[in-house]
Amino acid sequence: MASENGSISESLYNFQAALVENGQNLQSFMQEHYIDKWVSDEMFHVLAIRTTMVQSMHNFLIGKGLFNIEKVSLGPVTDPLAHDVEHTPTIRYKGHQYTTTHSMIYNKFLACFNTLIKGIFVDSPNIRLEIQSPIGIQRNKYLIDFSQMDIEVRRDSNLTLDDYLYKTDEVGKILKSDYETALNFFEELIINIVTELLNKNQKNLDALAIRLEIPVSPFPRYRKDEAVARFGGRALEKKIGDDCKSQFFWVTGLLRENYDLVYPYMLPDGKKIDPASIQSDMIYNYDLCACSLSTDNTRGQAYEVLSGAIREWLYEPIVERLLDNKIISVRPIIKDGVLENINELGGYGPFLLAVSQRDNMGKSFFPSTYGGGLGIERFLFSILKGQKIKNIDQITCFGKNPDSHPMYLF
Repeated sequence: MASENGSISESLYNFQAALVENGQNLQSFMQEHYIDKWVSDEMFHVLAIRTTMVQSMHNFLIGKGLFNIEKVSLGPVTDPLAHDVEHTPTIRYKGHQYTTTHSMIYNKFLACFNTLIKGIFVDSPNIRLEIQSPIGIQRNKYLIDFSQMDIEVRRDSNLTLDDYLYKTDEVGKILKSDYETALNFFEELIINIVTELLNKNQKNLDALAIRLEIPVSPFPRYRKDEAVARFGGRALEKKIGDDCKSQFFWVTGLLRENYDLVYPYMLPDGKKIDPASIQSDMIYNYDLCACSLSTDNTRGQAYEVLSGAIREWLYEPIVERLLDNKIISVRPIIKDGVLENINELGGYGPFLLAVSQRDNMGKSFFPSTYGGGLGIERFLFSILKGQKIKNIDQITCFGKNPDSHPMYLF
């Protein structure tokens, strides 16, 4: 502990010295970037809106029969993410090493093992050491420490590997039906949030010069491959947002995380689908994007606020996706309850052993689910950006934006 305190003290000493050298001091820096924000009217209104938003999500999810689970901040494995971060922080405790949570994605799956549980939700911790903007611009969408409402719902399709391999038409129909169920679920959640904000926080919205419109389901959908052909691959969310008349819209079929379902992926002859042939309609995931509407009738930039999917649910394709995404380098070798190559699997060993387990009837414990994670701060910034709120830092008390400060004081 002494060495850790020494390191923090040294960092603060050097930071304060740099401020003084540039004609500032720590007090003025703190006043400008923290205290002025804490005492501002804008922070009062943002927190009032945030409170309603979080409460409305809790009420909605409980009303749907989902159970709340505990936060998981440490574990042997976390979400590998489909984009680069600086590194994954690790912590040693009792002689063992653990990673901090990127997201609770794998924990959500395991929490749905119990067939009596319809689904789960948790306001999960997320530590993602995002890389600072390489060209020094304010991207406004990243926080390295943020809150996410993580949600996972059982599908209970009971589809087996034989079904997966040999009944592709039947499985495809079930998956498309479940996909519509998932999108409808999250659209209903968003409609509920917006309705509650309009009922309880109109004065706060007015003070921030923001208006909201209750969205109509179904929200507009843009398949990624078609959207890229139309708008180009760069700044896709922004370009779609400029084109779309709705405040909320979907981008679907993004080839991304290993746990987002691609179907078919494994083929009956033991081969796998050629990655170059994977189309958006084979990828069962979705990003919800949102933009702000100001009282002067201007629209803000669209940002992704929720990411989710129907999940891979069978042991064999789960392993193959992990291998092909280069997250693990070898297939697990399990014999008499022992992972014989556990030293080659990193933190994925226990997870994959759990995925492989079956009950006394030979049925896998691992659930078929759909789910998503809604970034609370990202959502707030996306709908509140306007005349009063210019930067994501303004909607957080202790926000750690990689593009804002050289050091975080709180």
